[in-house]
Parts: sequence; structure tokens; C-alpha cells
Amino acid sequence: MKKKILIIILCVVAFILVAVIGISAFFISDMNGGKNGKEVQIEIKQGTYTAQIAEILKDEGIINSPLGFRVFAKLKKYESKFKYGHYTFNTGDSYEEIAEKLITQGAKAATIKVTIPEGSGINDFIKNVNGKQVTVAGIASILEKAGVCNKADFIAALEEAALEGKLLSGAKGQNTYYALEGYLFPETYEFYKLEDSKSAAKAVVEKMLKETESRITDDMYKKAEDLGYTMHEILTMASIIQMEAGIDTDSLPKIAGVFYNRLNSPNFTTLGSSPTIFYGDTFEQDDDRYDTYKVKGLPPGPLCSPGIKAIKAALSPEGSDYFYFVTDKNGKFYFHKTYAEQTATINNLKNNGNWIYEYYNK
Repeated sequence: MKKKILIIILCVVAFILVAVIGISAFFISDMNGGKNGKEVQIEIKQGTYTAQIAEILKDEGIINSPLGFRVFAKLKKYESKFKYGHYTFNTGDSYEEIAEKLITQGAKAATIKVTIPEGSGINDFIKNVNGKQVTVAGIASILEKAGVCNKADFIAALEEAALEGKLLSGAKGQNTYYALEGYLFPETYEFYKLEDSKSAAKAVVEKMLKETESRITDDMYKKAEDLGYTMHEILTMASIIQMEAGIDTDSLPKIAGVFYNRLNSPNFTTLGSSPTIFYGDTFEQDDDRYDTYKVKGLPPGPLCSPGIKAIKAALSPEGSDYFYFVTDKNGKFYFHKTYAEQTATINNLKNNGNWIYEYYNK
């Protein structure tokens, strides 16, 4: 009996030793870093605690053990020295190299404030307004003009971005020109000014995608499911109603209702949204895959970056019997049940000099 107990004790001790050795080896390996890593750009906001910094480093693949890094920082008395700012780490960095950067870099980084308006596409649009051509700057042009990065590097960063996670995986396998069109949240951002345009473009894409992911809640996914649509389809619908609404965001839910009515009506074979006709013109050799006067249902993906109001409208359309709408030159909407009513309103607007004719083209 005593012999059995002794054997059990020895086995437990051996197991603990193996575990301790394994954990120690893991921490030592993580602390020492490695070679042939990849560069990762991250932002540490002002007021971020060491524990939060460690979690950010873990989430970005720079370290494996947040606990190990926290213990290291505490033992070395580095905790109070870490600064906020923008950093470029390497996934092969050691704890010491990471700490040195957090202590000596970051806080003095210059920033550029950039506003991406709701309804911005990645490419420029050309609007024809009563015969006058008006350029609507796309996200790529806005960033280049602001001095954040050049267009080519931004497009390359979009193409290299990983389509992973609950939201972005929905962009995979779609017959779109840009997989991430509609996934770059329109907002006012503060980007760090980097000398390397490629690094800056990558950081911009990551930040904009994270912003979109943070705005799409579990409740929104549930509403999309209840409507019978994927989130990719909701973003597509949201982008259409965003472009149709223009400055009138109060009408977004009613516009959404009109398009859902058309999708669900046997009297409409197509959605019939005019911005979808011209979206493809921003690409060479367009095959009309986005033209909702020719294709049935929704186009393969979003046409622009919709704002949160447009996304919510696509998820909660206003119920009505309307199938048509038109706007006057002041952006006011008129909704109708029949095409005859629509035509009558258009003629009335023309007769009173309150009509505006606009469309997008190359």
C-alpha cells in the first residue's frame, strides 16, 4: 500500500515538474522573441494600463503571454514608463525590445485628421448634375490628398487585408470589384503620419475595419438573420439607400422600405436603383454586375461605405405601400404607391423649376 502511495506521489511530482518546466520554457521563449517575424502597427491610447497593453500585444500576435509580459514589466520596473502613441512592432521582438519601444517611442508621433463622409466609395465618382460634372472624391483620393498614403498603396493594403472574423469573412467569395467596399466605416479619424506610405495604408485599413467591426452589434446580426439576409447583404442594401438618400438621413428607413417592397413584390423583376447603374463605371471593362436594372435582387456587394443610420435603416425598414420616390432640387423626398403618381410629381417639379437631374458616370 505504502509503495503504491509513493508511486502516486512520485508521478504527481513528476507531472508538476514537467508542467513547470514546460511553462517556464514557454515564458522564456516568448520573452526572448524570435526571428523572421512580421511588422505590426498598433496604437496605444492615452491612459491605457500595462495589463491592457499586454492584451493588445497578445491580440496582435506580438506576444503569446500577457501575464508573462506583465510580470516582466513589473520586475524591470517599466510599467510607469510606457507611453501612449503609435508603434511598429515585430512579431519576433523580445520583451525587452517591446518595452524599449514603449518607453522611447510613440507619444510624439504626428497625426493627420481625416473625415471620410458617409456614402464615400473607394474610387472617385463623377456626378452629372443638370449637365455639370461634379467629382465626388473617393476614400483613396481623400487619404492621398490629406497626405496619409497614396492611392496605389491604399488599394494594395485593401487587397492584402485578411478576410477573417465574423464580419469580414462575409466578404469572401463575393463577385465584387473590391472585397472591402462598404466595410470601411465613414468617420473622422486621426491617423499617425508615417514616412512609409505602405505602412500607413496598412494601418489605415486596419483601423477603419476595426471601427466597422465595433459598430456591428450582436443585435444587428440577429436582426439581419430575422430579415433573412446576411450582414454582407445588409451592408449592400445600406450602401444603396445611403447613396439614394444624399443629405436627407431622416428618410433612410422609408427609402429602405421602398426597396424591400420591390424585392418582395412579384410586380418588380429588379430593384431598379439608379446609383447601381453607374457604380461599375468607375472600373474598366465593367460587365454591369451591379446594375439593378439588369440583375435580379441585390448587387454582389456594397457601392460605398454606409453610415450607421443607413445600416440601421436596412435592418429596420419603415413599413409602407410605397414603391417609388423622387427628390426635388432641395433634397426633399416624395414617395408614391404608383408610377403614375411618381410621373405626376416629376412633371409638377419640372413645371415649378424645382426639378434636379443628376446621375453618376465615368
